[in-house]
Amino acid sequence: MVVYTGIAWTGDGYEISVIDRSGTRKMPDQRFGAADLLVLFEYIFALQSPTVVVDSSNGMLDGTMLAAGLTVYRADPWTLGAAPEFGSVSAFSLAETARANLPKLVRLELASGSLTGRLAEVEKGILEARITERELTEAGHCISHGRRDLRRIALTFDDGPHPLYTGQVLDTLQRYGIPATFFCVGLHASGLPGLVTRIGEAGHELGNHTWSHAFLPDLSRRQLATQVERTAECLTGRGARSWFRPPYGSRSSVILSWLVGLKLTTVLWDVEPFDWAMPGAGVIAARVLADTRPGSILLLHDGGGDRSQTVAALPQIIEGLLSQDYEFVTVSSLTTA
Repeated sequence: MVVYTGIAWTGDGYEISVIDRSGTRKMPDQRFGAADLLVLFEYIFALQSPTVVVDSSNGMLDGTMLAAGLTVYRADPWTLGAAPEFGSVSAFSLAETARANLPKLVRLELASGSLTGRLAEVEKGILEARITERELTEAGHCISHGRRDLRRIALTFDDGPHPLYTGQVLDTLQRYGIPATFFCVGLHASGLPGLVTRIGEAGHELGNHTWSHAFLPDLSRRQLATQVERTAECLTGRGARSWFRPPYGSRSSVILSWLVGLKLTTVLWDVEPFDWAMPGAGVIAARVLADTRPGSILLLHDGGGDRSQTVAALPQIIEGLLSQDYEFVTVSSLTTA
């Protein structure tokens, strides 16, 4: 029996709807709070070979499902009805879209993740934004690296907090006495406030990574502002600065201007080992050690998928860079003279 499983996000968690080939609900829709991420995955994995569909504003779950071998599709805005200002379309709508229009959806691949089929669009936006990005960098509203004459580097982590991996990353950082900057998704930060507090109390820095790890070009200015503002509310008082990292690095001149209007500084990077694609801990470490330069901002992930390889690679990265006389600092410290 073919089933279609839609996963929607809301202001406080997730909604799941499962329908069959005829469009009939196989069971009552289920809701999971933001703190129940692991329970949600247990529920999904227990379904019989589901065809799962998420929308482009939800980049928080597909990595875990793809790593587990599930078939996951992405529904883009032009295949869906109007989304609310905050939240995705309903889980039933997503499941029904898959049932009725599966050939129009994009089947996601682990190697390209949520951006499967849209990488060229991202690259085009980045290219178009180069002049604006350069101007904003000169004005202090954008950063991709620090000074090249100082052997200081910033270790950053995206997509957390995660109930399994963020704590393991924090344990490793504590063991080496290394500071880092964590760019958190608001939905999971709202459900795991203890981890967010631990990040701040350990002397690390917090940054904004939107509420649902949305693909920014698909958002209106108001939707982007709401995602940013709601996430900031979860991080305020826990060491958060006005740092913002766009999910996937997606940007355009318009988006960068919107972010300046929201009083945010866009933090990009110049070292990316693509740990989210799970190439192996040794490969992740080797890429970082080969590409790091004075002033580098390193992009790793503590959430958004299976991050066991990142956790395993972290000691190799830290020890290798310390042996090269690099000093680890937060993004804030990297930007000071």
